[in-house]
Amino acid sequence: MAHEHHDHDHSSTPLRALLIALGITGTVFFAELIGGWLAGSMALMADAMHMLSDAAGLIIAVLAVLVGRRQASAQATYGYRRVEVLAALANAVMVLAISVWIVVEAVRRLQSPAEVQGKTMLIIAVIGLVANALSAWVLHRHRKSSINVEGAFLHVLVDMLGSVAVIVAGIVVLTTGFVAADVIASLAIAAMVLPRAWQLMRLSASVLLEQVPADFDASAIEPALRQVEGVADIHDLHLWSLDGVNVLTTVHIVRDGTVGTGPLLDAAQQALREHGIEHSTIQIEHPEHESHETVC
Repeated sequence: MAHEHHDHDHSSTPLRALLIALGITGTVFFAELIGGWLAGSMALMADAMHMLSDAAGLIIAVLAVLVGRRQASAQATYGYRRVEVLAALANAVMVLAISVWIVVEAVRRLQSPAEVQGKTMLIIAVIGLVANALSAWVLHRHRKSSINVEGAFLHVLVDMLGSVAVIVAGIVVLTTGFVAADVIASLAIAAMVLPRAWQLMRLSASVLLEQVPADFDASAIEPALRQVEGVADIHDLHLWSLDGVNVLTTVHIVRDGTVGTGPLLDAAQQALREHGIEHSTIQIEHPEHESHETVC
């Protein structure tokens, strides 16, 4: 049995970027909440509720990063990186719930129209757009390092689109007096939020179910190992991810006796590295050992 382990640098998870985005998001939430109440804008209130879900999600993300940096122990031999995945799942569920609330409230507004102050609505929406653009810029360069940050970035991106929808609605209300534009904008925000939240929820669930990340070519691993000189057969191959980013593997390799165990192990690990797998646990076996195997 051979085990190769490369520690991942937990400090690489951009805590500072998340904190900056949290500060911006929290500020915009209060601005939109107060502005939406003063302007009577359903679209602003809807965007504020989405900002609240983002702020809560970012808080969860920050806590997950802090917990995820804890070292592995005898009880948690893989460490705590999966806490970030749980945080992303909680974030997605929260956004889905907020989206449902937006739709219900928008339908109520259509039945009972309310006065909307287009000017206030427009000013707050522009402030929100600028703030969301800044948050997106902060998170963009770190989005591939963590499923948690990827989730935060997607929500900020949707917030930007939501701000654009509110701006358009504000202009329409201000120039034409068509107050239903405010409700239409809130429904547009919900329509943008729902598919992204669903996507993040599916991604998080797939990691928790020990599935391979969707962008990883799992079908290429077995052929690559079979092509290694000295390999007679392989079985019990498993691929999964702890954080939705890095792929891990375990595999049993049956040697054909033409290559020594050490060189065979080195060659197999190199084949896995070429496919982006840095952490592998490989068991080298003789052909007669197979009758003693319990394959899962």
